[in-house]
Amino acid sequence: MRFVALVCLLVACLQTSDGARILSVNVFPGRSHWVMISSILEELLDRGHEVTVITNYARKEPHPNLTEIVIAPIYDFWAKSVKVDSLFDLTEISIHQMLMGFLYPMGIQTAEYAFTRDNVMDFLRNDNSQFDLLLAEQFYQEAYLMLAHKYKIPIVSIGTFGFAQYMAPMMGLMSAWSHVPHEFLPFTDHMTLYQRAYNSFVSAYELFLRSWHYLPQQQAMADKYFSFLPGPLPRLSELERQVSVILLNSYPPLTSTRAKVPALVQVGGLHIKEPKRLPDDLQTFVDGAKDGVIFFSLGTNLRSADMPPEKLAVILRVFGSMKQRVVWKFEDEQIKNLPANVLVRSWLPQSDILGHRNVKVFITHGGLLGTQEGVHRAVPMVGIPIYCDQHLNMNKATLGGYAVKLYFPNITEESFRWALEEVLYNPSYKANADKVSQIFRDRPVPALEESIYWIEYVMRHKGAPQLRSAGLDLPWISFALLDVVGLLAICLLAVFVLLRRVVSGVFGGSAVSKRKRD
Repeated sequence: MRFVALVCLLVACLQTSDGARILSVNVFPGRSHWVMISSILEELLDRGHEVTVITNYARKEPHPNLTEIVIAPIYDFWAKSVKVDSLFDLTEISIHQMLMGFLYPMGIQTAEYAFTRDNVMDFLRNDNSQFDLLLAEQFYQEAYLMLAHKYKIPIVSIGTFGFAQYMAPMMGLMSAWSHVPHEFLPFTDHMTLYQRAYNSFVSAYELFLRSWHYLPQQQAMADKYFSFLPGPLPRLSELERQVSVILLNSYPPLTSTRAKVPALVQVGGLHIKEPKRLPDDLQTFVDGAKDGVIFFSLGTNLRSADMPPEKLAVILRVFGSMKQRVVWKFEDEQIKNLPANVLVRSWLPQSDILGHRNVKVFITHGGLLGTQEGVHRAVPMVGIPIYCDQHLNMNKATLGGYAVKLYFPNITEESFRWALEEVLYNPSYKANADKVSQIFRDRPVPALEESIYWIEYVMRHKGAPQLRSAGLDLPWISFALLDVVGLLAICLLAVFVLLRRVVSGVFGGSAVSKRKRD
């Protein structure tokens, strides 16, 4: 027995000694983002790596290899950064308003809030640890990339939002605006002439705003809070180009096919695990639904309880008339006029519910994690997208034939009932959901395993410079081949001038000789 214990202790020590030291920075206080990030961190801990993390969400139980710098209290960015009366009003705002009035201010405010926490700044100023890697979320928190400069370590970033247009120049890519829609536009990858023109304008406009308006604000913040570092600080745009690998929360067929480099790794759905048994009361309710279950959840940020009263009344009337049972993530469990076939909870284990055989329809806002879970579990959907990539996600779902999309401001009792009955009773939606689920789950290796592989790969190869595109070393004129176009134009112009002179000399000389003879 003592021998077995000694062997176990020796194995544990060997795992620890082989483990790397990873600094993870995740200052954006989005619960859904943390679901993906924490899945990666937990796997790193299980593999014996030491992790130091700046986070808004403390682990429920301590771990010997985990050091947490917790941002507290959590910054309420919805109340302080979103300038609308209700999040449901975001359906009506423009791309410009989304960027300038929502996402950019949210990124600046949440990043600076973390800098103002004493424990965070104490760590930034006084920590002298040796790390092997910076693992940073790629979501409007660019100032914290300066940590890679402080510790002289490579960067792996996590694109919790999936692929964003600005990532292309970071990786030395040219975005194909002709068939890859901007993540905030409700287009598919088969666009009309007008849609391609508008997509190109929006994509170029965002790159301009990011380079000349937003990133300079993040740079000023980094210069301010990292001023204790010696020597001149690098530009954040340069640190972005030093990112070794981006782990993207995307995977076909839920994303548009695009050109990419090996450093862009698609690992969407890595957070999804085998479904667990539901809490007893919920398990009994769902098990007893002989006509099936409709599951309704708007994710972690949108609150069903904040719906306009007239929309809430419409939804309750339709639910009350259905023979199916309804499970609804609703933040006020004392809701009035609740039909007998509807169960509400302020929190629900979404992925586990979707894994139950009796769930027939998933009513969703089209968030990235929820869409992935619905597809993984092969549950057809009724989508009610509100903002950002939700429209794009639901357009892909309707194009794939496994969802119906509703425009929230236009929802009526008739349209809501039609959407539910269409998905419930038209077998093509379930058939298409089964098909897309098989494609989504068909991978050479599990997504979480692939994520860990690339993190460890970057550490093994000291930043993996072999993955870096040479396009990052070119000025943009050369990268876009404008210098080649210019050279061709000069050559053509030279040929034209030469031919003109030859022709002029031949025919001009003949004309002069003729006049002399006359």
